[in-house]
Amino acid sequence: MARVVRLTTYPIKGCAGVSLDRAVLTPAGLAHDRAFMVVDAEGRFRSQRRDPGLARIHPVPSADGTRLTLRAAGLPPLVCATDAIGPRRPVTLFDSPFHGIDQGPEAADWLSTALGAPSRLVRVPPEHDRVTDGLAPGTSGFADSCAVHLLSLASLDHLNARVAARGGRPVPIDRFRANVVVDGWAAPHTEDRARTLKIGDATLRYAKLAIRCAVTLVDQTTGDRAGPEPLRTLAAYRRAAAGGVAFGAKFAVAGPGTLSVGDPVRTTERGASELGR
Repeated sequence: MARVVRLTTYPIKGCAGVSLDRAVLTPAGLAHDRAFMVVDAEGRFRSQRRDPGLARIHPVPSADGTRLTLRAAGLPPLVCATDAIGPRRPVTLFDSPFHGIDQGPEAADWLSTALGAPSRLVRVPPEHDRVTDGLAPGTSGFADSCAVHLLSLASLDHLNARVAARGGRPVPIDRFRANVVVDGWAAPHTEDRARTLKIGDATLRYAKLAIRCAVTLVDQTTGDRAGPEPLRTLAAYRRAAAGGVAFGAKFAVAGPGTLSVGDPVRTTERGASELGR
């Protein structure tokens, strides 16, 4: 039977994740996932696409989300109280306008030093009403799109076999920054064809394929670009009709609940892959 083998929440968009044994699944994804975002002086979001050094920043929220600890090599850790009621400031995410609650000068100074460029930290406001796209609409915080990114080890093993055949080195799972990793599906890309998943007491509905970008070229430990894999190999067999290459799938939360490592993953509805294979 397929089971969850890894759960990861990413409190600050683009920064390192926090591995969990058990996680609350909210309508916007795993608790605290992409609840915060680093922006530049103009309010544009920072991403590993432009700022791969984000990977070296390790944020850890308190269980209730009222405190956030920031760590990075070479800097003293910063523990800051999070602000959920302060003034809103306009921010942009992929050219779409949103609002974020600025988290103050201490976090801004720390992040500006860590990244070597003026930066601010913002939080998703309570009134955030973003609607995500795909076959199953949902919501999310500051994620690229949908609430949950799910990937299977069967898909990763298949990719790495192809990478090895081209003379490359295996790509670790953390390059894909998935929230939920599943083991036990015999065929690769089973996540492409799953339409409804039951995990723990939660329900996920398939929204769309995950289109990959240059973030997958970043070593998530060092924050250095380490391409050309996996994009070179994915381009040979996972091209999507809408452009780009697909790997993994995005899901909307149809029923919130609790997820744990070891939970069975039950597929209660299936469909055809958007790639047609």
